[in-house]
Amino acid sequence: MLKLLAFVLPLGLDSFAVAAAIGASQVMTLAQRLRISLIFVIFEGGMPLIGLVLGAALARGIGQAADYVAGAAVIGIGVWMLLAGDGDEEEKASRLTGSHGLALIALGISISLDELAIGVTIGLTHLPLTAVIVAIALQAFVAAQLGLAIGARIGEQWRERAERLAAIALILLGAYLIARQLAG
Repeated sequence: MLKLLAFVLPLGLDSFAVAAAIGASQVMTLAQRLRISLIFVIFEGGMPLIGLVLGAALARGIGQAADYVAGAAVIGIGVWMLLAGDGDEEEKASRLTGSHGLALIALGISISLDELAIGVTIGLTHLPLTAVIVAIALQAFVAAQLGLAIGARIGEQWRERAERLAAIALILLGAYLIARQLAG
């Protein structure tokens, strides 16, 4: 359970940062907030599941090295998040409120690629599928609602700190996975 939380909580911080950027950009009705939260649940929750399937297949293929690969991948995702910065992710996120059809799908995928990568890592670690699905969907909804609700009240600096904290948490998790494997 602790391992599951260690993977899901950084995703929640990342989702919160994106949702807070959306919440800061405009005043929303309850219906708009629920629509955005549903988009988060689908994309931020669905992309890790796609990655989970890919990671589980990869884990079967590489056997005992899977834990080392998982640790290195988590560290890589964290470093990528730190180096990538905000870029145009906030612009993409703010366009989610008015997008429909294929544009909505493209935007949803573009803001959830880090979730796809973490899903591969979760698959490598053999976490239980049902628990992962529930935890990721729940964190996506809660993080989106919190971010949308208080996004206008917090500054850009706090959103960036949440993003950096998520990246650092992933780097530490990856280091822990590798250290545990080396000690075991």
